[in-house]
Amino acid sequence: MPRLSPGDLYRLAVPGDPRLRPDGGAVAYVLTTADREADENRSEIWLAAPGAEPRRLTTGPRDAAPRWAPDGRTLAFLREVDGRPQVHLLPMDGGMDGGEPWALTSAPLGAGVPVWSPDGRTIAYAAPCGEVDPHAPVVADALDYKADGAGLLRGLRTHLFSCDVATGETTRLTEGDFHAGEPSWSADGRRLAFVADMRPDRDLKPGAAVYEVAAAGGGPVRLTGEDVVCAAAWWLDGRLVVAGWAGGDLVSHTRLFRLEAGGLEEIAPELDRNVMTGAPGYPGAAPQPLDGGLLFCARDGGCTHLYLDGKKLVGGDRVVCGMTAAAGRIAYLATTPYSVGDLILRDATGEETRLASYALEGAEPYLPRARVFTAPDGRQVEGFVLRDESIPGPGPLLLDVHGGPHNAWAPVFDAAHLYHQALAAKGWTVLTVNPRGSDGYGEEFYTAARGAWGLADAGDLLAPVEELVAEGVADPERLAVTGYSYGGYMACMLPAMTGRFRAAVAGGCVSDLAGMAGTSDLGHFLVEHECGGAPERQSPVSYLDEVRTPTLLLHGLDDVRCPPGQAERWFAGLRERGVPARLVLYPGASHLFILNGRPSHRLDYNERIIAWLEQWIPDAGPDGSPS
Repeated sequence: MPRLSPGDLYRLAVPGDPRLRPDGGAVAYVLTTADREADENRSEIWLAAPGAEPRRLTTGPRDAAPRWAPDGRTLAFLREVDGRPQVHLLPMDGGMDGGEPWALTSAPLGAGVPVWSPDGRTIAYAAPCGEVDPHAPVVADALDYKADGAGLLRGLRTHLFSCDVATGETTRLTEGDFHAGEPSWSADGRRLAFVADMRPDRDLKPGAAVYEVAAAGGGPVRLTGEDVVCAAAWWLDGRLVVAGWAGGDLVSHTRLFRLEAGGLEEIAPELDRNVMTGAPGYPGAAPQPLDGGLLFCARDGGCTHLYLDGKKLVGGDRVVCGMTAAAGRIAYLATTPYSVGDLILRDATGEETRLASYALEGAEPYLPRARVFTAPDGRQVEGFVLRDESIPGPGPLLLDVHGGPHNAWAPVFDAAHLYHQALAAKGWTVLTVNPRGSDGYGEEFYTAARGAWGLADAGDLLAPVEELVAEGVADPERLAVTGYSYGGYMACMLPAMTGRFRAAVAGGCVSDLAGMAGTSDLGHFLVEHECGGAPERQSPVSYLDEVRTPTLLLHGLDDVRCPPGQAERWFAGLRERGVPARLVLYPGASHLFILNGRPSHRLDYNERIIAWLEQWIPDAGPDGSPS
């Protein structure tokens, strides 16, 4: 059977954002594909139900965020009108047969995710507000004047609105110099909760809180104190549930809390795992009520699993990347070793029905094999080895470092790193490791590299390489390193620490941590909290004179998280020292372009990595030896 290649990204269909109909009988979800001719990502709303083939409800090309009305007879979703997302309503006769959608909102700068009121008469949403003149000077009095993916904010703020479903009449609910998070309705439909940071120094220290605003209008009222920095909030079964960080420490696990009379009380405090509420590049989903308990996602090892009140409900080699509950049932999406997404319906007895599976037909993936490695200080770290086991070693090896640094590799199908599969087919071993700082191994492990980037964690990455060399799997003369974001940082740092690597590829990299403080949208937080206010000794540029490794730098030109100057700084330093280097900048690409950017850019990223490695490291023959 054929193996996977980077070009297979045009055959991938990736499901996301599942939403169970209130009666539990069907699931609406988003299906995203890559359109080669238009060079854009295409998304449509689909419907799956037991005993029926999944079918398309909308035609796209950029439909998203399906949300059922409380009676299940209407589906709200976002569709672009003149380039701005607007809430549309799709009649669902009997909950299954879609009619013709119509636009409910006409927000000047677009509407956010629709949130139905309990009685189904009103939809609330967050939306950007303000006047945008692209030619006006950019004036900033605080550090939060830009954001990756949005660029320069030019004074725009996100606020809450409500829209009458019958009349389309829209009411603005909040205003002021702050951003309001996604709203959540109280059970009686009279109030909406949201997260905001209204302090004048919010750009310098974390302190977001939960507020509520009356649906009839009025000023916001603060509900939570200073003990928890809030990230998101939901009214669930009449009680307010909050996700956030205890003690103001953002370099720690995200936890769940309930608002009680005495303040916020932690849910499942004995669970030493990070709660995953879902974000681009990070799996999980918002918590849901289920049978009087709370269903949520948390990372365990490299995988993301489902928990009910702290007890694991769904585990194994699965990464849950979407979840919803209704009528005693759960619908969830999980990436597996073979599929980019399986849509599963789970009933009250625990019986599971697979409603849809998005595996690539006609191609067989290589499967990552879990390993436990020993760091120089005796610490155990988990890693995954992906290779063609029929090809004997020693052969070339690529160490790929994940981002974050608080992300994690998992032993599942990886649609963003198809070069892993292509290299394995060429006789390479691809090694991915979750070093200290990675998520899924407890909070002490999660925070173990704080203030010691590239120092506390380097041995966790280098020791597994040496183990595979000692075992005869990897050829010590054909070692390479790559990574994206924090992984790109390590792809600059590790060659400065060892001469073992014959080639390096740094994607979305960080080379000068001190320079991040005033240029990245999260630079102040990064330097003060992650680096402990001492970035120089943790910066690759401090060790630039030690680097001799040919390096390819791949970077989004509109990256605000890790600005392109980070790659340009490293590129210039290597050139000035006579080290072979190449800089590739992707126009219009933000930091997350390798996940959701132009298909042509994502394909190019994968193909350039393969080409650079083959340029600087001898090819592997059919038996793994140099050809």
